[in-house]
Amino acid sequence: MSRSVDGFIFDLDGTVYLGESALPSAVEGIAELRSMGIKTLFVSNKPLEPREAYASKLTRLGIPATPDDVVTSGFVMGYHLAQTHPDYRLYVVGEENLLNELRGHGLTIVDEFHDQSELEVIQPHNVDAVIVAFDRTLDYRKINTAYQALLNGAKFFATNADKACPMPGGGIPDAGGTIAALEHMTGRKLDMLAGKPSHLITQVALQKLSLSAEHVMMVGDRLETDIRMGQQAGMLTAVTLTGAATRNDVDQMDNPPDFIIENLGELPNIVKQLAS
Repeated sequence: MSRSVDGFIFDLDGTVYLGESALPSAVEGIAELRSMGIKTLFVSNKPLEPREAYASKLTRLGIPATPDDVVTSGFVMGYHLAQTHPDYRLYVVGEENLLNELRGHGLTIVDEFHDQSELEVIQPHNVDAVIVAFDRTLDYRKINTAYQALLNGAKFFATNADKACPMPGGGIPDAGGTIAALEHMTGRKLDMLAGKPSHLITQVALQKLSLSAEHVMMVGDRLETDIRMGQQAGMLTAVTLTGAATRNDVDQMDNPPDFIIENLGELPNIVKQLAS
């Protein structure tokens, strides 16, 4: 295989860092790629923080980054809806940072509470779309409000569909379980997914890199999101074994990634081999 790689899209959790620590050789590997003139972009399905927070964390860990170097599923959701459905009234099963992200795109959020001392029931016909996200404040009221709105015909969107989020010591439940519960209860399926492996997040990422897919490599630790996203777009793909995926998982795939790496430090040599 001879192919020019001019840009990389990196997943974050389980690929570049875990918790508050950079993963082995991640800092050195990315620095060497950048020294070779290769563009880098970081993409996360987590809608828990604004892009500024992820850029600050990367910089703190030794990988200088700006908000423009980061794409999140929350940003993609807001960006897409602002272009396609700017007048939608949205009910969000998510945390405050996601609500602020969506408001920042000029979108309307239907609040569950008008007064913190009194529950204000949202009428289902006042909701045009339900957005489900990773939400550590999830409770029965949120599930019921989303359920009633979906039964009344609201669109069904999600920032991401990950089953678990990797954390030091083990994963924690992510948005996938909430989506599955609502699908089961309503008989509905998602109308739109903003995050990986959706084409929506792929389009935004490639626009930011100003590169075509054939000159980009997608690197991540999740086969069902990171690698699938890259393969669907026609990118080269590399799975790193620092996170969710194992060699056994890859061996069971009908369409495995192009490369299996132990850590990001292997990537500069792969780029050089592809160019030779």
